[in-house]
This record gives sequence, structure tokens and C-alpha cells, in this order.
Amino acid sequence: MGESDLEDFLILRELDEPITRDDLEAVDERSTACRRELDDEGMNVRAVESEVLTDEDGNVTGTHCHYKAESEAAVREHANRAGLPVSRIDRPGRPIGGDFE
Repeated sequence: MGESDLEDFLILRELDEPITRDDLEAVDERSTACRRELDDEGMNVRAVESEVLTDEDGNVTGTHCHYKAESEAAVREHANRAGLPVSRIDRPGRPIGGDFE
């Protein structure tokens, strides 16, 4: 399965307890290692972009991630192996109009 065959997924990860940005770096390293492991096994999961959600103190309360993957099952397998929560998995809809500058 080539890159052009991958589907887009939007993943909301809500954390039970806020973490620091330093903690988030460790999570990112673990996530990257798991994606490489899956790739070695022939399962395609690619990170496109992630936005960090924070509370008023600047602690990380979750992330909203855009992935490309061969299936929702592959996205869930990545999360399971990396120990990441999955609150929701959606597919992107059509953009709405308007001036978002």
C-alpha cells in the first residue's frame, strides 16, 4: 500500500491528568518509535500534524492529531502500542467557508 492509498484520520487524545511539555516530548518519542515498528511490520501509520491542548497553567491536557494510515485499526494499534489514549477517531469533512486569517 503506497502513501497515496492512505486515509486521513483526526484523533482526539484527552488525558486523564495534565502533563508537562517535557512529559509530552517523551510521549512523542515513544509514539515515533511505535510508528517505525509498525512500518517495519508493513503497517502504514504516518503523523501529519498534531496540535497540543493546554489548560490555563500551560499543562498539556491532550492533543488533536492528523494521521494518514491504512485503516482505523492501524491508528488504534499504534495508540495501543504507544500507550496513548484515544478519545475519538474521525475522518475530516469538507472545509467550511469563511475568512480564517
